[in-house]
Amino acid sequence: MIGLYNRYVLPHVVHMACGSKPTMRQRAKIVPRAQGRVLEVGIGSGLNLPYYDAASVSEVVGLDPSPEITDLAASAANAVEFQVRFLHSGAEEIPVGDDDFDTLVITYTLCSIPDPVPAVREMARVLKPGGRLLFCEHGAAPDPPVRRWQDRIDPLWRRLGGGCRLNRRIPDLIEAGGFSISELETMYIPGWRPACYNYWGTAQPTSTGR
Repeated sequence: MIGLYNRYVLPHVVHMACGSKPTMRQRAKIVPRAQGRVLEVGIGSGLNLPYYDAASVSEVVGLDPSPEITDLAASAANAVEFQVRFLHSGAEEIPVGDDDFDTLVITYTLCSIPDPVPAVREMARVLKPGGRLLFCEHGAAPDPPVRRWQDRIDPLWRRLGGGCRLNRRIPDLIEAGGFSISELETMYIPGWRPACYNYWGTAQPTSTGR
């Protein structure tokens, strides 16, 4: 039953939840900054595609392990003026060479990657020298009452949400994976507070992260 839910129901649930007005406003803050050849890790149903600047990007390669959810991205991919292609793989072993991309984009993705630190190390590996990681994620809230609810609900949330974790410390994961964060903003976006504390900004690989 869980397998059927994950295959046929969850992609549509994720598309609707991640397409809320507050999350779309967050995407609009970060995605237009992408330049050159872009790897979007966790492209999902393609919600970011309308926000790329067609004058600044040459190609977007969307990485996602689920063909069921990337099938939902087809119409968005056909509507943009740059090339879009998909790679069906987990982020822990990205099937491309070193120094392959100018920009990496991750939005609402680190919450659900099973092994996030190895995945972030892989992102550093495939990013060209001088390239940037652009991120927008939800995660651990700073307020103890909200954090307690995140910790309490997380096991059930993870099962129903395709592995999504409510309480990950996003900046710590990015830095542990070999990046230095150069810009970071945080806030609660409108919605249910345990799922709505957002982190967004930019990061560059450290010398030890490559």
